Amino acid sequence: MGDSIPVLMHVEPVLQVRDVLATVTYWHETLGFPEKWTWGEPPIHGGVHWDGVFIQFSLNPELASKSEGNWIWIRVRNLESLYNFHQKKNVHIVRGLVNQPWGMSEYIVKELNGYYIHFSAPIVAKGSGSKDQSSSIRIIARLPTGEEYRRLSKAVGWGGGGSDESLQRILSAPLFGLVAEDAENKKVVGCVLLLGDRESFYYVKDLMVLPERQNQRIGTMLMNELSKWLEMNAAKNAFVGLYTGESLGPFYQEFGFTPAFGMTKRIKSRR
Repeated sequence: MGDSIPVLMHVEPVLQVRDVLATVTYWHETLGFPEKWTWGEPPIHGGVHWDGVFIQFSLNPELASKSEGNWIWIRVRNLESLYNFHQKKNVHIVRGLVNQPWGMSEYIVKELNGYYIHFSAPIVAKGSGSKDQSSSIRIIARLPTGEEYRRLSKAVGWGGGGSDESLQRILSAPLFGLVAEDAENKKVVGCVLLLGDRESFYYVKDLMVLPERQNQRIGTMLMNELSKWLEMNAAKNAFVGLYTGESLGPFYQEFGFTPAFGMTKRIKSRR
């Protein structure tokens, strides 16, 4: 394939249904998918989507009758909230919310065409026989000091922020920041910065956690508090963006972020 390496960007299941309009209406009004569309009059194709989840429907009653029992797995943030919503909507829940041995919590819905929809999320640990190492962490609303930022940046392999002058410019730009402090020794073990115009655009920058303190939900604690700040302070419909590697995509999706097309440019000239 040479330099033209294929990059898979998106996938949408297409379900065969008996009635496109009724199906779109059900997924929109009952299951709660906020966006919907149809094509044709009467509709012979349509779809719904919710953040990064897209489902299409095609009119084919014969194939639909043969497809009953097939299922789709959908990963969800705030699963219990969605479960409560579906209970209030009297959705046909064929199996209630349970924790599975493979580390996911899920429930199963049977929609009007007979497809089974598995709504699922990672199990959130709630206590165990060993000490919860995140219990000593305090999330504090402040920017890291230059020394704290440099230590974190070096530890995660990002270079330390450059010269003192460069570091000063980096830390003068954010409009908000959070640090994760170990209450036992008062040392900062993580941070996250937020840039923006204070109105329509925000950018999440430099979420860092010391390697030896990773996988202890410290990054999750930082992003939860940052999300709360944005919900309280950002304007309606404000855009919040970030850059990350593909491996961390599922982590940020837990906080409502979805993949989007973007472009970048490196400035090669020197000051």
